[in-house]
Amino acid sequence: MPFLIILTWLTHFFFQEPQGPKFKLIPVPKVSFNSFVDCNMAEAWVADTFRIFPGKYGEDPLWGYSKNLKYSDGPNANQVFKNAAEQFHDPSMPLNVPVGQKGLHGAVWFETVYQDKQDKSGHTLYALYHNENYPITLPYDPKTKEGYTNSKLWPQGLTGPESPAAVCRIGIMKSIDGGKSWDNKGIILEDLDPRMILKPHNTSNTFAGGVGDPSAIASGDYLYIFYGEYGYPGVYDAKTYDPIKEASGQCISIARIALKDLDNPIGKAKRWDGKAFTIAHNSFGKPVASLQIAPSEGGGAASSPTGGFHWGPSVSWNSYLDCWVMMMGKVEGKSWEGDKIYISFNKNKDLGIGSNSQQWTKPVLVFQKPGYILWYPSLQPLDTEEDIQERRTSLKLGKRARFFVKRIKPGDDEYASEHIIEFEK
Repeated sequence: MPFLIILTWLTHFFFQEPQGPKFKLIPVPKVSFNSFVDCNMAEAWVADTFRIFPGKYGEDPLWGYSKNLKYSDGPNANQVFKNAAEQFHDPSMPLNVPVGQKGLHGAVWFETVYQDKQDKSGHTLYALYHNENYPITLPYDPKTKEGYTNSKLWPQGLTGPESPAAVCRIGIMKSIDGGKSWDNKGIILEDLDPRMILKPHNTSNTFAGGVGDPSAIASGDYLYIFYGEYGYPGVYDAKTYDPIKEASGQCISIARIALKDLDNPIGKAKRWDGKAFTIAHNSFGKPVASLQIAPSEGGGAASSPTGGFHWGPSVSWNSYLDCWVMMMGKVEGKSWEGDKIYISFNKNKDLGIGSNSQQWTKPVLVFQKPGYILWYPSLQPLDTEEDIQERRTSLKLGKRARFFVKRIKPGDDEYASEHIIEFEK
């Protein structure tokens, strides 16, 4: 039986990970998104309006300056995801500053929006953003230790042999008008230059290092940040480089920052050290062990051309299951190649107790689309009365949700949904 027929047949039946809830994918008419997406879908309800913030903004020497970070809104998620291109608008964004000055450097992608519960109007939003830079946009500063050394050994990027690899960081912006304008609060998680992985070892055409592709949820008094970890877990030295050690420090990690620190966040986030959140924002901690892929199962370092790691987490609280749900991709080759999407669960509502934040089930396959590269899976609310009344977003969902994913192949590149996911206890 051809593989695609088998996959279609299987989606009508429940899958179950031994330690996780049951779920199934139900085919539905396809919805294709009508604006640029290259990230998690940041969104919030502002009063009775469902608002999303897809896209990219800022300077990028490889791909060119971008003003593709937009916002669009409507009465419910289903309608907003079908909005026409002319229904997407430009927010007011902070300008990039010149090299050597403090401020915004490189391009940004909004990945998650946290809505301040103290503002009853719903207009106060904090956007967690993915930020990318290069030695040319953020050169190494010996005083601050930030930035990157422009070396002949700098690894290759995505646009060819002469292009440099990017380095990703994570920052926060704030809006007090429901996301129509934003103020940059700064970088909260980053890897410094000594952790960059250079030639001849870094041949993946991905990142030189860094942290990025985040998703964030509030639990108790903290914002928990789930992110990709792409640097070396220590100081990179070509003479002592060990791919097993590199992979041991990758790839989905968790940090947290107190909600009270979001207005002044620089230096306040802490990474997991194996027992608690104690590691500095610009040092290195330990990733979630259950989400790593063992070498015997094809796991490997992010700098490897064969990949072998999960990335791009999208985390939500599921009120029906009474647990956290994480969707993620899997890299299996150069340039972020991979055609599979996975799911994991965490039953601990309070992520601040002990090691609760780390207790995720082993990822299991949700979806595969051979011939495509799959990035940025997310679960989205429906237009049901319950989802609207509960003001559900990609961070808070119920028994059923829309499954979206960015799918890429030559001549066919879109963010789209062809399935609803249904959970069962």
